[in-house]
Amino acid sequence: MLQALYGAISEERGRWVARHGVYRLSSAFQPIYSFPHRRPVGYEALIRVEDDRGRPIAPVAAFEGVGDFDEQVWLDRLCRLLHVHNFVSQRQPDCWLFLNIHPAVFVHAALQVRMLARAVEAVHQLGLPTHRLVFEVTEDVMARDEAFEGAVEAARATGCLLALDDFGVGHSNFDRIWRIRPEIVKLDRSLLLRSRGSRRMARVLAQMVALLHECGSMVLLEGIESVEDARLAMDADVDLVQGFAFGHPAPSLRDERGVSPELEGVWSLFNERQAQLRRDYQDRLLPFRTALALALQPLTQGRPLVEACSAFLRLDGAQMCFLLDEDGREVGPRAVPAEGPADTDPRFLPMERAGDARWARRPYFRRAIETVGELQVTRPYLSLHGARMCVTVSVAYWQDGRLRVLCGDLDWDEA
Repeated sequence: MLQALYGAISEERGRWVARHGVYRLSSAFQPIYSFPHRRPVGYEALIRVEDDRGRPIAPVAAFEGVGDFDEQVWLDRLCRLLHVHNFVSQRQPDCWLFLNIHPAVFVHAALQVRMLARAVEAVHQLGLPTHRLVFEVTEDVMARDEAFEGAVEAARATGCLLALDDFGVGHSNFDRIWRIRPEIVKLDRSLLLRSRGSRRMARVLAQMVALLHECGSMVLLEGIESVEDARLAMDADVDLVQGFAFGHPAPSLRDERGVSPELEGVWSLFNERQAQLRRDYQDRLLPFRTALALALQPLTQGRPLVEACSAFLRLDGAQMCFLLDEDGREVGPRAVPAEGPADTDPRFLPMERAGDARWARRPYFRRAIETVGELQVTRPYLSLHGARMCVTVSVAYWQDGRLRVLCGDLDWDEA
């Protein structure tokens, strides 16, 4: 088969092309950038198709008439051989080559020991070590094919990397990520689109990235089309980015040995925005921090919680104040604004009846008792009181020989 594949490719003006029926096939490469390194660390190879008159044809339309599985295997191998030749000829010494592979072909080829060995040998002879190859396979195939895990292990034994494509839609499942352990997970562009206009979805995206990191995978976000998209990706702590904002697919690899000006601009914007967010964050919290600190003296004098925290409860966005003992148990009734908590949702009333609730696991309790007398502020988190995002200001103090923690919640969705 390898001899037949070589019979279908040829060199034209320094670039390799292939013939498949009436179609002319060529390679285009889109750069994949690393945020920390600020340069391309890889390229995704994409097939370009022209008809016999030189008119561009969508690859999906050109290949939808593939007759059977053997032809599918042939076409997949032809495209990869073409990409490898065009990549190697441009002598990029330290970049990955991302190759898309049909899921069924991946399983078939990886489990065919002799075929796999010959493919690895051919790639080595061209001067491309397998540790620079990244095979992209769509994530949903794992839900359909029990042989997929065996194919992954066989492919990984050659030294290549595996990228799971389109994660975040369809059958996406973190359990399969734990089992397969892909080196790279490519997030579906739909996650980026949802995050553009939703702070909540942007937080979900960041948490998804953090969980994938815990699974041992680097995260690539594709579809980056603007500086704002790049900012969202950076805020979510993704490792790699790909999209028109950084480069369109082209036959030639980028000759960038220094820092990418596009990414340097994103870093400058990130620094400016982080500084502004810190200022806004402190300005927003200052009245609540001050009010909670002022509540300590009347509390130690035995004044009721609602009276001691009156200044806090009058602030816009204040949800409640409450006291905890040294074990994190609530002490006495909570204090709420005079007009009551904003937008109380009756569906969450069971969570409002605290009873003998214990909050010892919460960061606002643990940090406060570790630094008695110092105000602590949490990151925004989901409050169980109405399932809203909130921030808690807390401070531990001694009263009559017992440790107490004063806490004040404010509605962060209002911030």
